[in-house]
Amino acid sequence: MSAVSLLGSLVTAELPAPSVENPVADFSDTPLWLSLLKALFVFAYLLIQTLLVIWFERRVIGRMQQRPGPNRFGPLGLFQTLADGVKLALKEDITPKNADKLIYLIAPAFFASMAFVSFSIIPLGPAVWMFNHYTPLQLTDLPVAVLLVLAVAGVGAYGVVLAGWSSGSTYPLLGGLRSSAQIISYEIAMGLSLVAVFIFAGSMSTSQIVAAQHNRWFILPCIVSFVIYVITMVGETNRLPFDLAEGEGELTAGFMTEYSSMKFAMFFLGEYINMFTVSALATTVFLGGWQAPPGIAAINSGMFNHGWWPLLWFTLKMWLFLFFFVWLRGSLPRTRYDQFMHFGWKFLIPVTIVWVVAVAFIQAATEGWLGTNTVTVAARTYNTSLLIVIGVLALLVLTATWIWDGKQARKAEAASPAVPDTIDPFAGGYPVPPLPGQRLSEPAAPATSEVVHG
Repeated sequence: MSAVSLLGSLVTAELPAPSVENPVADFSDTPLWLSLLKALFVFAYLLIQTLLVIWFERRVIGRMQQRPGPNRFGPLGLFQTLADGVKLALKEDITPKNADKLIYLIAPAFFASMAFVSFSIIPLGPAVWMFNHYTPLQLTDLPVAVLLVLAVAGVGAYGVVLAGWSSGSTYPLLGGLRSSAQIISYEIAMGLSLVAVFIFAGSMSTSQIVAAQHNRWFILPCIVSFVIYVITMVGETNRLPFDLAEGEGELTAGFMTEYSSMKFAMFFLGEYINMFTVSALATTVFLGGWQAPPGIAAINSGMFNHGWWPLLWFTLKMWLFLFFFVWLRGSLPRTRYDQFMHFGWKFLIPVTIVWVVAVAFIQAATEGWLGTNTVTVAARTYNTSLLIVIGVLALLVLTATWIWDGKQARKAEAASPAVPDTIDPFAGGYPVPPLPGQRLSEPAAPATSEVVHG
């Protein structure tokens, strides 16, 4: 038995289970010119939504902070993002004297282009008729399509590192190192969180993962994976409360400090495209992709799951995650960097590993009891219920452990030597500013020698 069929054994007989013969979407009726046209469509789809989400973010945060947000340029301020783009294009383009000119110019374009590449394997809908050709509403697909997203995200970290190093300045270098460490660290937990989805779907192809969610979305049996993925996607995109690469009080704008004009706009665009990419991947692997919600999907024998309707459901699901990004930015303060890395390495990764092992054991036990080809609806329901219970317990254990660790840290801090109330700023020979809550003591008067004049 092949590995693909073994991993896909949990899919029931009535589901369109992935097959070894056709592990990806069928692009046999898609000529090259149509693929180029679809690439242009994806580019325009992302670019228009980027313009909208920047306006949307300002309006939502404005309401949360009791201020109007953009409301002057265009109806409801809709053209404000366009004005900002023109402003960036007309700003003076400054290149630092100590910068490595070639790498300094390549880094922003590299970062933005990698963000667009990741979206190429996302299925926006089923196969549709376009110019007398029956083609999937997807640019391309691979047997390991989800791994492509993770790989491209890892390559995109090079753009951050190169931008920080090539600027020839201290703050960008520190910001680039911070951001690359953050991206690499949280990619590990993100990749592990998707393993449970691969086990259930029996494939790493995005089109086959969507097909495997025909009767149930994977958010139910993979609830722990979903929660971990949502946390890691915020850290992966450097968004609040995890935008630690650009703390204004520490690193100013981080690796983007020395960039201006359109080069800065490229980083800005790449950040928002990355938000769309991780949101689209979450929609694909956890929320059924382009498939309509269960109640709507049952109307008129599933008419809303055919044609161009699925593009609407996919976009709406993706915007739910975008609203979550905006809500976090308007609600939570920035975390401390050491706490953020501690949370990723000591909590998210161990919990994800334990969760994947539990899913694998339940899958193997089900196959051993019922056989790989006789997984019934009752068995599927039992597995889903069991995994939901395990997932809730795992989240409770994670929360309790995090609270206990915080209490231990506070106890250790309370047991540490008390900070003196007063300090001598010149005690060590150099002026030292006081810590919060300290007062300056009067420095000792310098010794003077008597001078006797004859």
